[in-house]
Amino acid sequence: MSPVRVVLADDHHVVRHGLRTLLEAGGDFVIVGEAADGLEVMPLVERLNPQVLILDLVMPGLNGLEVTRQVHRQFPQVRILVLSMHASEPHVLEALRHGAAGYAIKDATPDELLHAVREVAAGRRYLSGPLSERAIAAYAEKAQTSVLDPYDTLTSREREVLQLSAEGRTLPEVAARLGISPRTAETHRTNLMHKLALRTQTDLIRYAVRRGLLPES
Repeated sequence: MSPVRVVLADDHHVVRHGLRTLLEAGGDFVIVGEAADGLEVMPLVERLNPQVLILDLVMPGLNGLEVTRQVHRQFPQVRILVLSMHASEPHVLEALRHGAAGYAIKDATPDELLHAVREVAAGRRYLSGPLSERAIAAYAEKAQTSVLDPYDTLTSREREVLQLSAEGRTLPEVAARLGISPRTAETHRTNLMHKLALRTQTDLIRYAVRRGLLPES
């Protein structure tokens, strides 16, 4: 039986190295690619066609939730395992809602991580020990009765511009990263600021931190 093809996406080299070592030692996985920036993941998945994508939630360029959403939409056959420091139900629910097949906590033991990847690769759902299906279901039911989240009204491009802008990149830098013109980048930024009722760069940064798109300082 051929080993499971895996792509790793995490902005910390030591984390990727540790995961590579762990998975390849297991004998049933092969790491076919790595990404340190969220914007690198989609092209990598398209080119390498992995069976499993393991990624962090907080990444530069494009956060893990948006990466999950885009990969799941365009490559639904790819099984996605989110590996995160955050064990809160809102983070887990968002990951599952965006298409993740599993959610593991970074402080899990090596055996737990191997089990998580194997479960996801086998077509099953995996949630780390502290998380329960019942708690997630209860939170999801509560969330469905809430008001529409303005973030859900943003287009994929607007979400990309939001994160890059929150990281402090200028419009020309945002445009260069996304392969669009500065004027188009400015239009997307104006639209997303309006949708999210943000007025200043400070508002935008605070919003990004609150959404978990940027790490808290």
